Amino acid sequence: MKPSQKSSYILAIDQGTTGSRAFIFNSKAQVIAQAYREFKQYYPQPGWVEHDAEEIWTSCVSVIRRAIAKARISPQRITAIGITNQRETTVIWDRKTSRPVAKAIVWQCRRTAELCHEPRYRKYESRIRQKTGLVLDPYFSGTKIKWLLDHVPGLQAKAHRGDACFGTIDSWLIWKLTGGQSHVTDMTNASRTLLFNIRRLEWDQEILKIFSIPSGILPKVQKSGSQFGRTTSGVAGLPSGIPITAVLGDQQAALYGQGCFEPGMVKNTYGTGCFLVLNTGKKLVFSKKGLLSTVASDDLGNPIYAMEGAVFIAGAVIQWLRDELKVIKSSSESETMAAGLKDNHGVYMVPAFTGLGAPYWDSQARGVICGLTRGASRRHIVRAALESIAYQTKDVFDLMKQETGLKIQELKVDGGACRNNFLMQFQADILNCRIARPQMIDSTVQGVAFLAGVKAGLWKGKSDLIRLLKKDRVFSPRMKEQERKKLYQGWQRAVSKACEK
Repeated sequence: MKPSQKSSYILAIDQGTTGSRAFIFNSKAQVIAQAYREFKQYYPQPGWVEHDAEEIWTSCVSVIRRAIAKARISPQRITAIGITNQRETTVIWDRKTSRPVAKAIVWQCRRTAELCHEPRYRKYESRIRQKTGLVLDPYFSGTKIKWLLDHVPGLQAKAHRGDACFGTIDSWLIWKLTGGQSHVTDMTNASRTLLFNIRRLEWDQEILKIFSIPSGILPKVQKSGSQFGRTTSGVAGLPSGIPITAVLGDQQAALYGQGCFEPGMVKNTYGTGCFLVLNTGKKLVFSKKGLLSTVASDDLGNPIYAMEGAVFIAGAVIQWLRDELKVIKSSSESETMAAGLKDNHGVYMVPAFTGLGAPYWDSQARGVICGLTRGASRRHIVRAALESIAYQTKDVFDLMKQETGLKIQELKVDGGACRNNFLMQFQADILNCRIARPQMIDSTVQGVAFLAGVKAGLWKGKSDLIRLLKKDRVFSPRMKEQERKKLYQGWQRAVSKACEK
């Protein structure tokens, strides 16, 4: 039965790398309330990054309650729930107690780098690539699961008994929201585990054997727009029976939220990391130079394909300047500092804190700041950090154009760092491409809210959704080609220093 639009609301949960957010959307796709809460990051060893899954859940409960309170609506008026999440981050919990067996291993964590270079796994790399669309890299969930099974006492036995559950963060949240009734994931998240056959759209038994991972710990895989379970009464202040109708990994959610429903449309999300994703439709395209092939969603929640390039450190470099170096007091301050300079004074920063992603895929690369002279100031370092985000995007953007043969005229952008006008103009200049910024820059949460609403009957699909999208500003390139080449050559020299062994 179609819900009454006058009384219908969508709860969208956006569980990110550094914090959790909840949004309440009305039937006109307007945000009427939102809440945000950060949670702790754990760095037990250099290159290791962990989260406490219980702390993540607690943060989600907090923001759900606060968003509903701010909206001044009864929770009974929530028609459906959508979940978008940081991908690849790996949680294993006890099926009986619903308690995590260890800290969650975050997508940024590089602890399995040695495992990925072991000959016994390296010999399967091309086969894994052809099945999963991914490279054998610590970034993805598969080797993280393997590490936990090998290092958490008793977990191997528990997993083989069927008493352990693996999940990416979406699965963990669904498990908690449904009171342990639903152990499921969607195809976009499954496609980031290194264990999912994106041709057959199912868990790959051969790869599971390669990594000695028992299939019994894996969640059921469903289309991104489908019934993932219903809430249990009292959980997070919600009544029982609210359906979870949409689940999308954050980057696929942003692709959806930007209205990139046609093949050839591309978006870049400027969050903790930076993610360029190109819709390839029903065509599965494989890269020869480091881009990933992955599963996305059409407007009705059915699987399609996309190409993706990942930058591990984007907005996180600005957080680092604020929290560790303390050269800025707030992220917004970086725009003013950078824009007040006539140039970068020859200073470059390569924020390879956890290695480099596409097109380099160098897990051993480490961050560098180079080109310093006595005339360089903290403002030049801040500018170099912002420019590094644009340069890393160019690395991926150029490769994507080269491998697809597309002449991309416009890049849709979203994520927190796209608010920075200096960064967006520099991005347009260095790419020689228009940059389109929407009014709603939280495209991840908008995407999953849209899909949840479509599956709940509030909207009909792309014909309705495209009308709901609004542009904020378009940045056009104005840099001369000679200057563009000179600056990018400087960046490439800096990257070579970061990759020195």
